[in-house]
Amino acid sequence: MITNFLIFFSIYLVSIFSVIGFGQFAKNIFFKNEHFDTGYVGLLGLSILFIYSYISNIFFSHSYTHNLILVILGFCIFLYNWKKFQELKYLLLFFLFLFISLIIFKTHDDFPYYHFGYTYLLTDKNLIFGIGHLNHGFRTPSSIFYLNSLFILPYIKNYLIHLPAILILGFVNYIILRKVFFDVKLKKFDFIFFYQIFSIIFINIFFYRISEHGTDRSAQILIFLLFTEIFIFLERKDLTYLQISKIFLILSLVVTLKAFYLLYCLILIPVIVILSKKNKFVENLSIYIYKPSFYILLISLSILFLINFGNTGCLIYPIHFSCIESLPWSISTSEVISMNNHYEQWSKAGAGPNFRVENPEFYIKNFNWVENWVDKYFFNKVSDFLIGIFFLSILFLIVFFSKKKNKVNYKKENYWFFLIVLVLLFEWFYNHPALRYGGYVLIATLVFFPVSIMISKFRQDPKILIKKISILLIITACIFFSRNVNRIYQEVNKYNFRPFLDNNFRIVNNHYRMNKQIDILIGNFKNCKNQNNNCDKNLYKIHKNFKNYIIVRD
Repeated sequence: MITNFLIFFSIYLVSIFSVIGFGQFAKNIFFKNEHFDTGYVGLLGLSILFIYSYISNIFFSHSYTHNLILVILGFCIFLYNWKKFQELKYLLLFFLFLFISLIIFKTHDDFPYYHFGYTYLLTDKNLIFGIGHLNHGFRTPSSIFYLNSLFILPYIKNYLIHLPAILILGFVNYIILRKVFFDVKLKKFDFIFFYQIFSIIFINIFFYRISEHGTDRSAQILIFLLFTEIFIFLERKDLTYLQISKIFLILSLVVTLKAFYLLYCLILIPVIVILSKKNKFVENLSIYIYKPSFYILLISLSILFLINFGNTGCLIYPIHFSCIESLPWSISTSEVISMNNHYEQWSKAGAGPNFRVENPEFYIKNFNWVENWVDKYFFNKVSDFLIGIFFLSILFLIVFFSKKKNKVNYKKENYWFFLIVLVLLFEWFYNHPALRYGGYVLIATLVFFPVSIMISKFRQDPKILIKKISILLIITACIFFSRNVNRIYQEVNKYNFRPFLDNNFRIVNNHYRMNKQIDILIGNFKNCKNQNNNCDKNLYKIHKNFKNYIIVRD
């Protein structure tokens, strides 16, 4: 019993080091002269592995053998470079602490529906065109599925399928916390400093369940870090290539987690505004464009378009004008429009597992949906979330209050950023007002940003400030740990979960239904070929071109 648990834990650590190893490998090649802390090396490793995951799946599946070789290779690279990781012990402590969140029995509702199915498909088959015909969840792929597929390993099988979500949480936590203590040393207690503390507390209290992260929460965790780096660029005038590289790197991960987050490229506007004020703007901009970080972003965006295109025939699904309907595997334009309306209807509380409003097209137009949304969704989820946000803000105002004030002048560019966040919030509310679609980070930032500015005007005693921050962080860690302990306790009692024996979520045969359907289609195709195409053409819904299958429209 303990042996299984120890093996699982050991492979967990080896896999983390493997990701860091690949990140260091990429850094040695592309960012040799730049100083990335270990957290950013980890995020770089995730970016490189996603790019590799997609390209490799065009030619072959991510089998047990392939994944084992890949993890061992990354771990060997890590061991070769381990002396370069001076802060590794602190990062290791983070992941030792986060391990409890990986002990899971019950996952989120979308996991059995398509998250697991898509991930398992990557381990069983190479690229299949048109898989969006089988399940509408397969039409909205995410880099998290491709990363997940690399950590399905022999013996532990699916146990590490949530590892990428933990890695994102751990790396972001480490990066932000490191920034906080660095600012303490410099006595730099500006609004960025307090926004960072807000971010750490928020993501660990509100996003403590790894099993619910899916594609949305991981993206929003990264967006908190992205906003922090944008603030540093705008407010502290850190215009170095390293700072630009960090922004591009985070953005490359965010947009690939879900195509919707392409909208967040708008936050580059204030960055461009700053650069435009420098002499030789075009020349300076070209310097950044011809750097590896920009190419990583460009490649990530290209892969995002290619995945969508291969699955649905649309560059960005479900935007119908990005679709090429003439392709044999393309989703019909009418169905794309219909599904886009359905997604909007669902996010506006007009549809659910067991209900749907009458006349959905009228419902989603303008603000016809607001009254029902307020009744069904706002007072169910948003109101509780807002209470938590305001409670945290009031707590900060009380804890950091001081009668002594600082004179602070803030850069105009920060308000450019604030305006863009407002635009993103309006777009969110008007088109898809569900918290999972960016609502958490946008609402939190719109509250934390002005509160952080207000707190930064209070003059702080550095020694007392360190004590206050330490207490807040310890309380946050205790809340994260206790909530996960309580979660495991409930799952043990409700599902007879045996964490030291199984330490894994439940997988049933129904989770493989999409994969079985694909096997049936391939079986029908092979039978038709063996009979020299002398078979029922209605069953002939799959073709093969070179080494890749193509599922065609019925």
